[in-house]
Amino acid sequence: MEKIWIILIAIATFLIINLIYYKSMRGYVGNAFGKKWLKIWGNKVYFWQSAIFVSTGGTFLIMYILKLSDVLKF
Repeated sequence: MEKIWIILIAIATFLIINLIYYKSMRGYVGNAFGKKWLKIWGNKVYFWQSAIFVSTGGTFLIMYILKLSDVLKF
């Protein structure tokens, strides 16, 4: 049962980081490259790929910090 909570915390952390990244970078990309930039399929893939990489790295970092501070035990 304890592993389920750890997995749920990791998924929630990933989704929260991804949402924050999406909200902040979508406005920046729209201003910097124009609204048409994100309408091209290849550019959307590039944008979401970077969002997944950032979210994965942030999740690993947060989970590692929680493990070092003995908040999570796994």
